[in-house]
Parts: sequence; C-alpha cells; structure tokens
Amino acid sequence: MARALIVVDVQNDFCEGGSLAVAGGADVAFRIGELLHEWHEAEPDERQYAYVVATRDHHIDPGDHFSKTPDFVNSWPPHCVAGTDGVSFHPNLDPQPFDAIFDKGEYAAAYSGFEGKSHEGGHPLADWLRGKGVTDVDVCGIATDYCVRATALDAKAQGFDTTVLTTLTAGVAEPTTHQALTDLRNAGITVT
Repeated sequence: MARALIVVDVQNDFCEGGSLAVAGGADVAFRIGELLHEWHEAEPDERQYAYVVATRDHHIDPGDHFSKTPDFVNSWPPHCVAGTDGVSFHPNLDPQPFDAIFDKGEYAAAYSGFEGKSHEGGHPLADWLRGKGVTDVDVCGIATDYCVRATALDAKAQGFDTTVLTTLTAGVAEPTTHQALTDLRNAGITVT
C-alpha cells in the first residue's frame, strides 16, 4: 500500500498575472512548495508520500476549448499553450521533485490529470500509479472546481482511495467550488 500526492496544474497561467488566473493561485503554489520541501528533505522511510506527481495543461490546438469570446464553462481564453511561459510550473512551487509529470489537453479540452500522459514513456496516470503500487492518492492544486475536481473524481473511479487537500487548492468561484466539494463528498472522496 503506497500513497501518492497529485499536484494539479499549478502553472503560471493559472496564478495571478497569468492569462486565466485564479485568485490565491500563487499562495497555493507556495504552500504546496512548502509541503514538497518537507517531503523532499525527509528520510525516505519517513516520507508521507511514496511518490509525488504533477499534471499540466499543455495545449497545442485544443479546438473550441479556446475562444475569443469564452463562456468560462466550456470555452476559455487561450492558456497554458505549449512553448510559452504560461505552461510552466509557477516559481513558488519550489522544489519540484516530481517523480513524473503528466501533460493533458494537447488537442482537446482535458480537465482530469487521468487524461494525461507521462513525459517518459507516455503512460496514463492510472497505469503509472498502479505500476508503482499506489493505492491511495491525495489531490491538491488549481482549480478546485475544475481540474482538481475532475482529477479526484477520476482517481476515485479508477479505484484509488482519494483525498482532496482543500488547504492546498484554489477555486475559480465560490459557488462552483462549493458544488465541486459537494460532488467530491457525494462520490465518497475525503475532503479535508
């Protein structure tokens, strides 16, 4: 039985100053960075997580996911475009000792990290976790009401015991964040 931390989309474009900024994103990046620092500095047998992975929006041409007149439900302003600084992890997320990074959304909208593939080997997130013996996951990152929600729901659907760390998330809007947390609890996900 192993536990992994999934850090969802803590990228420049989703933090203050980015093209699709979420209020509090930079602070969440800093707090996750503190957790990662503690994890990285701990002795291997004292670590809270056996593995730490990250997901990233990594858009090349995601079709109607991008819009000049976005509805902010199904379409959004361009963000996390491959080859731009917006796709990079936020600098407050330091250190970045990720065991694997999973990019998603190259040619279509993708909210869940489970839609992504690893840089090395192109493995789906669920397969990678199972291959490492992971049974439990903690999910944190941006945004609570979109990609964190989707990633946590998919983790649960894939059979992982799933917890969302709300102190390490930032949501787009209060009503959608509240609904997302309700959805997560209703799915049997632990919300702390």
